Amino acid sequence: MPRPKHQAVFLVDGYNVVGTWSDLRQVRDLEGLEAARDRLVEALVGYSAYQGFDTRLVFDAQYRDACSTRQIITPNLSVHFTDFMQTADTFIERACADFRQDLRKFHQRLIVATSDRAQQLTVRGYGAEWMSAEQLANEVEVTVKRVQRHLKSNKKPTSRFLVHSLDPEAKERLAKMRFGKLS
Repeated sequence: MPRPKHQAVFLVDGYNVVGTWSDLRQVRDLEGLEAARDRLVEALVGYSAYQGFDTRLVFDAQYRDACSTRQIITPNLSVHFTDFMQTADTFIERACADFRQDLRKFHQRLIVATSDRAQQLTVRGYGAEWMSAEQLANEVEVTVKRVQRHLKSNKKPTSRFLVHSLDPEAKERLAKMRFGKLS
């Protein structure tokens, strides 16, 4: 059987995370809920790609009179708004129940990020792994630092002198010019 494209399905209870992360709460209070959602999406884009997760960020739409929607952000991240009168909790529980019956469970992990205690017990009862919103914040921060460190180590050291960026042949020609030996 072929190996799944992503190593894990990662379900994130969006508003629970927004309410838990202090920086997202501040954005929500100052700029509004949409801005906080956008910041969470930005934070999860790199994390999901780095981890190789199929991340599904779930937001309640129970107060909107609309059908569920799904927006694909990247190959690793999609944003889901639940149906009218449906909570993110019920969306996540249904996904866990469906995954429990799926054969992918033998080759792929299911992880749920939420700090809701009742939700934690439910998803673990379905056999999914659980991660708190605080743990997710720490992992996102660590991932950002790892990527920055990796990018920094791959950069060639820059020098303030132009001569250090020249290839050896050009350096030799300049030296000859300087001593008047270039014909």
